Amino acid sequence: MARSTTSSFITEIPLIVDSKQEAELLSRFQAGRQLYNACLNEAMKRLELVRNSELYKTARKISRTHKKKRSEAFKKAREQYRYSEYDLHAFASITSKNAKWIAEKVDSTAQQKLATRAFQASERIMVGRAKNVRYRGSSRFRSMEGKSNKTGIRWKDACLVWGKLILKPIIDSTNPVIRHGLESPVKYVRLLWRILNGKRRWYCQLVNEGLPYQKERNYVNTGLIGLDLNVSNIAFVADNHAGLLPFADKVPTFSKEIAKLQRQMQRSQRANNPDNFEPDFEARKGRKTFVKKGKPKKGKPQWRKSANYRKAAQKKRELERRKAAYAKTQNRCVVNEILRHGNHIKTENVSVKGWQKRYGKAISAKSPGFVQSELKRKAESAGGSFTKFSTQKTALSQTHLDGSRIKKPLSERVHRDVTGIPEHHRDLFSAFLSRFVNQDKLSLRDAFIEYPRAESLLLEAWQHHLTRKQVSASESRLSDSPLERVSNKGKTTSQIAITSKKLVSILPESACL
Repeated sequence: MARSTTSSFITEIPLIVDSKQEAELLSRFQAGRQLYNACLNEAMKRLELVRNSELYKTARKISRTHKKKRSEAFKKAREQYRYSEYDLHAFASITSKNAKWIAEKVDSTAQQKLATRAFQASERIMVGRAKNVRYRGSSRFRSMEGKSNKTGIRWKDACLVWGKLILKPIIDSTNPVIRHGLESPVKYVRLLWRILNGKRRWYCQLVNEGLPYQKERNYVNTGLIGLDLNVSNIAFVADNHAGLLPFADKVPTFSKEIAKLQRQMQRSQRANNPDNFEPDFEARKGRKTFVKKGKPKKGKPQWRKSANYRKAAQKKRELERRKAAYAKTQNRCVVNEILRHGNHIKTENVSVKGWQKRYGKAISAKSPGFVQSELKRKAESAGGSFTKFSTQKTALSQTHLDGSRIKKPLSERVHRDVTGIPEHHRDLFSAFLSRFVNQDKLSLRDAFIEYPRAESLLLEAWQHHLTRKQVSASESRLSDSPLERVSNKGKTTSQIAITSKKLVSILPESACL
């Protein structure tokens, strides 16, 4: 019988952790990391045995049309070498008992969860969704979780409890999102840490049952939306509205600051590891001769990292983290704006991975793939749909209302239709046409009938886009550096451990009773 599933959402709450509690948590995470790596290693060994077995080779020869027979053959091959999630649970239990300190630090439910994570990582290799697995170093292992809220890592009496550890939270009682999460049933609890401004901060994630809190301004309407996803913006056309929204609008890139830190790190590396670089050489550019730095030597040389290098690396990571956080916040605003006008979305099946090879830095800064995945998740969660159709079969950017196709370069952002209609922005017109695609076929008759009503929407959206660009350009000329535009001051209460007298002023009376 299939396991019943219910809707879930996450409520994240910061924790107050003193030095003694943090030392105990880090020792438990160290035990969990070693157990995870052991389970992952064992899963990969069993997977290799399954792949080399005769049963597996025979199963691969079975036609995909015989799904039941093929799946049964694969199942027998996996059972032969005990390659399953529950077999890995047993291995994790035996390994923990043999290493007594792991059993003392990690409870049985957390052990099973670690085994499940390791099995799922190896399973991605088997089905072709990944090429390699990653064994976790101490800086890469950042979360542990339980299976339920009854034992192990759990939320009890408004505190996180893990064995003898009791961690007090920082609860913002005025935040409706936090209040909704605390009032909802808890399935299980996840404990994790992050590095913020060079300091480790601990968080508790409550995996709640039900639907997340819906803000009034982030409502989702019912309606059809045509999308056209680009590298730096997204065009959408709904029943009564159209728009061309930029990704990560007004997000500071910190490019000058990051470049300065990179140069500092490079100088430090060359000064402390001279043997790891090829010798400098003279190069000529035009009439000038200059000294060019040697490249790093091939292989895996040992690198010495000075204290100044580590400080610069930490500052660089913090700037990149802040940039990613700002971009994610702005892109979520884009998603909410689109869903206010409809939840049945049609869009081209574009390859964001393909864009990464050509527009690497732009994709990193704008994150169009994140917007696409968030739209799909939220639309389906609201009872809508997210349909993709073939780019090659429809060719919306080349298509005119009379059915003809005329290629144009990427630099040409204006669509001039041969039927004589007014000029439109290329992405907006493609988004309009995508509303009339069904099963990779474009119905130009429906598009031609609907166009007179949508013409004013498309022109208004284009004009609004041009106005926004002009305002952004004028603001960028008058504004100071991104570091001055964005405040560095945190708005949340400090997570440093506080004495019991000071704690009363931060936590509500009902917390940790």
